[in-house]
Amino acid sequence: MMYDSIGRREHEWAGLTAAEVREVGAKPGSILVIPVGSIEQHGEHLPVVTDSLLVEAMVDSAVEQTDGLPVVVSPTVWSGFSPHHLTFGGTLSLDFETIRATLEDIAHTGLQNDFDAVLFVNGHGGNGPLIGSVVSTVGVETDAEVLGTTYFELATDRIEALRDTETGGMAHGGEFETSLMLAVRPDLVGDSSTRNGEPLNESYRWSGQDLLDGGSVSVYRSFDTYSETGAIGLPEEASAEKGERIRSIIAEELASLLDAVHEQNA
Repeated sequence: MMYDSIGRREHEWAGLTAAEVREVGAKPGSILVIPVGSIEQHGEHLPVVTDSLLVEAMVDSAVEQTDGLPVVVSPTVWSGFSPHHLTFGGTLSLDFETIRATLEDIAHTGLQNDFDAVLFVNGHGGNGPLIGSVVSTVGVETDAEVLGTTYFELATDRIEALRDTETGGMAHGGEFETSLMLAVRPDLVGDSSTRNGEPLNESYRWSGQDLLDGGSVSVYRSFDTYSETGAIGLPEEASAEKGERIRSIIAEELASLLDAVHEQNA
């Protein structure tokens, strides 16, 4: 994000005064962005904050590419819906109804500052149905535009061209997330000896195979069904260079979405 002369991020809700938030909200086509992540295990090589950290970084990178749009980004909602990760420990998960009500309250109170639109940006696959639900429950109760997206589902064709693994290699804690973490926070990534993942072995071919292939059938399984380490995919194929290219593509696509939302509501 852009920083002002005293070091605040210009679009960061928490760094603005109340009057400054209202000033942005009153502008035509203003957008409140709410990043949503999780605190959950990511194998032996990535920190539990991975999803929250990455969604915030993707939003920051996208806002940097917008040219003076009236956008304010809320603090990242750091805990999501992650019951399937609990067996590995290290995971803080909220009940589905609790997190849904939390997101609804954040959106409704944020929109009281006259924003014309609210965009939920999700960084955790398990939050996907939750975000879809909140878009509807908030949308039916406001005149503002309500939208939701999951950042790693943006520009999947372009990212697909960058991968060095077959489908399945960019699953949880795999090539995709490890590459991004190497680009964003390499100090939090374990060395090569800890980057242990395994290909996804899902019995239904219609189910999602990795972050770029969400599939058409949902099925619940505890994560220890899939992996002994908590990571799925091939993190050993990750690189910081690949992560920077992925971040650039996602930032470009998310910035285009923000531009479109602004134009639609200005």
